[in-house]
Amino acid sequence: MKGRTDNLLTDKSYRRLLDSLYEGVYLVDRDRTIVYWNDAAELMTGYRRSEVVGRHCWDGLLMHVDNRGTSLCADRCLLHEAMESKKSVEGKVFFHHRDGHEVPVTVRATPILGDRGKVLGAAQIFSDNSSTEDLERKIRELERMALLDPLTKLGNRRYGQMNLSGKLRELKRYGWPFGVLFIDIDRFKTVNDTYGHDAGDRVLRLVAATIRNGLRSSDVVVRWGGEEFVAIVASVDEEKLRHVGEKLRVLVERSSISLEKETKSITISLGATLARKKDSTAALVKRADALMYQSKKQGRNRLSI
Repeated sequence: MKGRTDNLLTDKSYRRLLDSLYEGVYLVDRDRTIVYWNDAAELMTGYRRSEVVGRHCWDGLLMHVDNRGTSLCADRCLLHEAMESKKSVEGKVFFHHRDGHEVPVTVRATPILGDRGKVLGAAQIFSDNSSTEDLERKIRELERMALLDPLTKLGNRRYGQMNLSGKLRELKRYGWPFGVLFIDIDRFKTVNDTYGHDAGDRVLRLVAATIRNGLRSSDVVVRWGGEEFVAIVASVDEEKLRHVGEKLRVLVERSSISLEKETKSITISLGATLARKKDSTAALVKRADALMYQSKKQGRNRLSI
């Protein structure tokens, strides 16, 4: 039986088929050791096949987390669940990209069964949930209109002000609610002073990508200036806005970056506020900014609302 499994994993036509897929695919044995990693998995995660094959899926590689930032690799692994139940299972998770940021994916884990239904391992198929094509289209449009921050590939401050003005008009005319998150990277100056501006740029890109991936397509995040970001979150009440802010905080906290052979965790402080009909753009941002500074004073890596 083992020989039949090995033949399946080494068959060239089988590998060519898996490598032609747009979805990321990897296979694990019964002990959850990765035995195969396709081309799309390399592209989506940043990890090359040579870096992952032979490692356990739970040993700090992809570090799957759910929407609340809870680790799934130890107790709630979908591959383990699929092998135990002998059934396919699905979920929406975030994985840790090699560059440090979190990426939203839709995952399907399927058991690999041998003769008489014996479990030999499992396959996991995952697809990018961040609407890459739509994102690329938005980037091209922002470049054309000079509204792009070239470092983070987010909209710039001018683009943010335009969106805020539009959302305030909709709030006053139609009553459509929205909230604002003012986000600042904690101890960013220390990173620049200790490791240099190139390291600071990497941190900015990491945080920008994680925030962008943690929001819905209907939301907007821009680089407001320096290490500050503003997220405009549509159709929320206070509790939902708090949930979105906490999700972003935890996702960034789960991210990490290698600086001079050290792995550094990055955190953010946030201020969250709902827009009011009497608000101007400046007043709305000022209120969110003040709440962010409240988070800083309370110890950083937290949200004030």
